[in-house]
Amino acid sequence: MTDFIVEAELREETGRSAARRLRRAGKLPGIIYGGDKPDLPITMDYNTVSTLLHQEQFHTSMLEVKVKGSRGKNTVMLKDSQYDPLKDTATHLDFFRVSASDSITMDVPVVAINTETCPGVAVGGMVSIIRHSLEVTCRADSVPEHIEIDCGALEMGDTVHIEDITLPEGTEV
Repeated sequence: MTDFIVEAELREETGRSAARRLRRAGKLPGIIYGGDKPDLPITMDYNTVSTLLHQEQFHTSMLEVKVKGSRGKNTVMLKDSQYDPLKDTATHLDFFRVSASDSITMDVPVVAINTETCPGVAVGGMVSIIRHSLEVTCRADSVPEHIEIDCGALEMGDTVHIEDITLPEGTEV
């Protein structure tokens, strides 16, 4: 049901200075919220989570967060991630509790395929992606990893509109 398992610990202290101490110690602060349960401040190993953040499907998959010292299973989705603007490193993660049957709205990346065989590119044009993600509504267990746009038949000046895109079943833009 979940593609990823994240190990975490309860966070005793919250706030800016506590978060800075955690980051200096190689930890990444985060929070789990939503559902009918109280918010759960957590901390995770930075290196482990940083590796996961570089995987595209981590951002659109249901995750299981195992929190030491907490009972029960936390089935969540990554709702938001904050980054340091200079170092481009993650500074905080927000997880939202979900169940498989919940209907959720989230941003899904757009991927252009067959751009190198596009007739418009062959005559000197270029593929320009205006929207790098689309906000979709679907069940939590069927969020698409990405939405593919086939550019293989696009001529110079052609445009692909949202209504031209074939979405997975049960997904709405």
